[in-house]
Amino acid sequence: MPPEPTDFSRLFNQGEAVLWFLIAITLLVRPVPKLAGSSWKWLLPLCFVVFGVSDVIEAQTGAWWHPWWLFVMKALCVLGFLGAFWKARKR
Repeated sequence: MPPEPTDFSRLFNQGEAVLWFLIAITLLVRPVPKLAGSSWKWLLPLCFVVFGVSDVIEAQTGAWWHPWWLFVMKALCVLGFLGAFWKARKR
């Protein structure tokens, strides 16, 4: 069983979620120029939204690995971030 979330960890994860949502909105309004002509223009902001949702869930569960699908969700987002970075570096 994961630990019970403390008030600080809950607040911290909620703050992180707000940050990821703001980054997603920013990327929708001002896309990364090197990604402008590809599908990553939309995938990168989507990854940030999903990562923000995962932090909202983490604030409730108290752990990034519980439930198991939360870890998978976060890992897929990180792979998305890396994919966008790789694509931008390639251009």
